[in-house]
Amino acid sequence: MIDYVLGIMNKEDGKELYSAYKNDIEQVMPQEVFEVFYSTLQKGAEPQEILVFLDKVINVFYKSLISYSWEKPNQNSFLGFLMQENQALVSKLDKIKEILKEKDLEFKKKELVPKVQELLEFNAHYLKKENILFPYMERKLEKYNGLAIMWALHDQTRAIQKRVLRCLEAKECSEAELNKELGELFFAMHGLVKKEELILFPSAVEAINEQEWAEMYKQSLEYEFPFIERPAPRAEISDVSSSTDPFAEDSTEGYLFKTETGVLKPEQLLMIFNALPVDMTFVDENNKVKYFTRPKDRIFPRSPAIIGRDVDKCHPPQSVHVVHKIIDAFRAGTKDQANFWINLKGKMILIQYFALRDAAGQYKGVLEVSQDITEIQALQGERRLLNWEE
Repeated sequence: MIDYVLGIMNKEDGKELYSAYKNDIEQVMPQEVFEVFYSTLQKGAEPQEILVFLDKVINVFYKSLISYSWEKPNQNSFLGFLMQENQALVSKLDKIKEILKEKDLEFKKKELVPKVQELLEFNAHYLKKENILFPYMERKLEKYNGLAIMWALHDQTRAIQKRVLRCLEAKECSEAELNKELGELFFAMHGLVKKEELILFPSAVEAINEQEWAEMYKQSLEYEFPFIERPAPRAEISDVSSSTDPFAEDSTEGYLFKTETGVLKPEQLLMIFNALPVDMTFVDENNKVKYFTRPKDRIFPRSPAIIGRDVDKCHPPQSVHVVHKIIDAFRAGTKDQANFWINLKGKMILIQYFALRDAAGQYKGVLEVSQDITEIQALQGERRLLNWEE
């Protein structure tokens, strides 16, 4: 199967390849698909390269995958809600198709704008996969590192959504252009639903245990549930993943955090971190995520599932090289800080990376700090007196 995919990637004759590997193709299972594509990544292929021929291969595997028998999840579970979101998405896409039957282009554009904007909400579905489901699967088996390919698909879909909106809002965008962009959007979003329900979800059910599904359910409640009713917290799992007390007494250190500048209880330290108007994430010298804060208004989503995860897997595949460049420079001691700023949902976000070093100057990790600086940028003059608005 790996040879078949490599043959497709190298643009060999598809019919000949199919004939040569027909018996294996007609018996392929979801778990094997992960093995095949992860092996392709190991041989040097980049996720973006695989996207070029991914759907062609999945379509060839379709007959075998659609007939694969797997245990469907409880409807009121983490995976069950992901599947409900998919069903709701398909319904939204069908309604958009109905609008496309309209003859008048300007009227059609006007009707489509809010519908396509609404599709942006589905990003929460992708974020739950990236920040919760993917980390749990990656811990199970090395082949699940191939989920980088699906993350690349998420990013591709997000980019297409933005292109469609730009087309809808541009007067010069023709009907032919609009149909082309919408066609790509339908193909991408329907394609992700198919890949989830034929490959990802069956594999996850076979790899993850009941306790882990309960942990994921709890973590998912910090996210939105696009197009479906938000589930309520369940009492029976309210304490899931809290079996170890993060402030448990240590026989040597006790309960206190002591430094020359003061003494804090761990609870106080946590309150201080979470009160800061910034997102902070700590990655250690081994490139493992060790800690993140939970401020009131988080900018970028984080879930406990990422703790212990390699930092590479916490970023979209196309930006991993930037992460490497920063960490390599910090490790080498040539740089101590990296700054970026982006516009996000009408806000200016400052993202900073700081090298962490011990007393001997040895690299011990990196601290990522993200902050909404919109109001800071707008400050003028001075305010010396308290001026709370009633």
